[in-house]
Amino acid sequence: MNLNRYIDHTVLKATTLPKDVLQLCKEAKEHNFYSVCINGSYVELAASELKGTEVKVCAVIGFPLGAMSTKSKVFEAKTAIEDGASEIDMVINVGMLKAGEIEYVKKEIAAIKEAIGTNILKVIIENCYLTDDEKKVATALCLDAKADFVKTSTGFGTGGVTFEDIKLMKEIVGDKAELKAAGGVRDLETAEKYISLGVTRLGTSSGVELVTTGTADPNKY
Repeated sequence: MNLNRYIDHTVLKATTLPKDVLQLCKEAKEHNFYSVCINGSYVELAASELKGTEVKVCAVIGFPLGAMSTKSKVFEAKTAIEDGASEIDMVINVGMLKAGEIEYVKKEIAAIKEAIGTNILKVIIENCYLTDDEKKVATALCLDAKADFVKTSTGFGTGGVTFEDIKLMKEIVGDKAELKAAGGVRDLETAEKYISLGVTRLGTSSGVELVTTGTADPNKY
């Protein structure tokens, strides 16, 4: 198993500096991670640094709350693609989902997928705020809206990914979409277990540690 090719090497903190993004890109190239996952303001910088490599640029949209208007999210996603991203990680409108506004959430996901065309869309459903029934509904909505991945967490909520959530989500997605685990993937044993449960992408700021020492700072994303 080439663990490095499962990793979206991530830096998303509010205090992130341009030099942090440059370091992220350097590490991603060195370890041949699948992508770097960054905020939109740094997409052009990362795309320039990674030009000619296999490493993709992934941009987060509506991050981390998901409560922006659909128009704002669509604009943000289209801009990120124009700036050099090829993958989008969007946050659903959690409040709308919990209010039962299912059609709103589905239409928003579909609108963003349409806006980015053949580029990859990962949908963050932020499991820590959802009941099991809501997780099932949210995961099914992602399939209905033609998302490529369903992702567990932003890493900025009250909790991150759990094995139970991945098992629940995998039952729904089957082979119709892929799963991304994020928030708390900090050691090799945990990463490998998520992969064994069907995860095909890992969102973590501990990618270097995972592929070198096997463990990471517990305070990291």
